[in-house]
Amino acid sequence: MNIQHSPHDIYVTRLDYERLTSLVQQEYPANATQLVMALEQELTRACLVESYDILPHVVTMNSRLKLREMKGVEELHFTLVYPPEADEARERLSVLSPIGIAVLGCRLGDQFQLVYPEGVARYWVDAILHQPEAAGDWVS
Repeated sequence: MNIQHSPHDIYVTRLDYERLTSLVQQEYPANATQLVMALEQELTRACLVESYDILPHVVTMNSRLKLREMKGVEELHFTLVYPPEADEARERLSVLSPIGIAVLGCRLGDQFQLVYPEGVARYWVDAILHQPEAAGDWVS
């Protein structure tokens, strides 16, 4: 899996960055190593922002969003969560998934593609339906 973004940096709150940095330092099964390394790489692109200063059109942890496939009609609706909270049936997608890694820190309208052995998937951030920081429901 390879992630290709729009050409700008991503924005991550300092609180999310601290939690995600701690997350990537944990032990994982060998089959998760590539995803952990991809998340760690994405964090190196991060511009850190205080939670109260993050713009409402940026995808943060626990944001609810809608992605749209670039060459199709597929829409993905999910909340970006930490791995223990992931639950496909409840549309809760782990940040340690290819799409979760790719969308972290993106802004409304950003595009990205995921390159898999079987082909390329292209998406854009169509809507941020809920961002905890904009709603004032984040905890430091």
